[in-house]
Amino acid sequence: MTIIAEDFYALSPDDQLERLHQLAHVALDQWHGTFERVTPVKYRENAVFSAYDGDGRRFALRIHRYGYHLDAALRSELLWMQELAAHGVQVPPVVPTRDGATLAMIECPGVPEVRRVDMLEWLAGEPIGTSEEGVTASGAAVGPLYERIGHLAARVHDQVASWNCPADFTRHAWDLDGLLGSDPVWGRFWELPSLTSDQQRIIEAARERARADLLAFGTDADRYGLIHADFVPENLLDDGQTLRLIDFDDSGYGWHMFEIATALYFNLDRPDYPLLRDALFRGYRSARALPESHEALLPLFLFLRGTTYMGWLQTRPETQTAQEIGPLIVARTCALAEAYLAG
Repeated sequence: MTIIAEDFYALSPDDQLERLHQLAHVALDQWHGTFERVTPVKYRENAVFSAYDGDGRRFALRIHRYGYHLDAALRSELLWMQELAAHGVQVPPVVPTRDGATLAMIECPGVPEVRRVDMLEWLAGEPIGTSEEGVTASGAAVGPLYERIGHLAARVHDQVASWNCPADFTRHAWDLDGLLGSDPVWGRFWELPSLTSDQQRIIEAARERARADLLAFGTDADRYGLIHADFVPENLLDDGQTLRLIDFDDSGYGWHMFEIATALYFNLDRPDYPLLRDALFRGYRSARALPESHEALLPLFLFLRGTTYMGWLQTRPETQTAQEIGPLIVARTCALAEAYLAG
């Protein structure tokens, strides 16, 4: 059967992944060694595959979503990861190609575009939970875990504060325009079709107030800089001793409080939420200063984090993730908008 690349986006996610699996095998020729047991791990924005070399070492091969990031932005992401590793933050080591590049350009029949591919060493540890279910820890284990998460976030922000990044470093920004402008990074959340008229009214009112509050807060270096922007449970790996951070695809410039809100967003319904929230701030302050006036803006940044997820639902309605947690995201973000306006 003839494979027609142009029909790729008409395929089901499983059929798309099958073609990207073929591309992964083609891409592996760009790296030293021979690889086996190439299996899919995740297919959301990027397609991630697990592969083992002849020595039994495991790697993550990432096939990037076409058009989401420019080449310069992808190289900047990988450079920042290398700098964080040098700073002692546990992130996946970047594996260069045979030619010493961090990024490979790969073509494959059945996939319509040249895809950007990189390779990372596989990190030890298991995800601490999922976005859908929150963290799996409970009871007395929750507080210490969130202290460690807060400490890790502070160390990430500290590395940025001490790093003189190159002039050609480029990433998107979760700034005023990126969150609340006419064309936000993840989509025009206020146009989500499933919103009722009452929900639209609440979201728009909170959007206008948030714009003014962000302008007043400003972007001084003690509150704004390069952030991971995806401190969700599946991106935090724990082996019982060390907490490691993966998936820098969403990283860019933004507020430190936006980072903290991301770490809390998917746990808001837990009965022990106040405990883990306080532990997160305590852990952050064990490594980096955070004024009480910044913490007081948590309702604002929780609402903003919710709007980004609504924007993602607006632009990616076909995905299984959008269909499974879309109603939860809308209900939670509208509730956060009401709480923010009431405060």
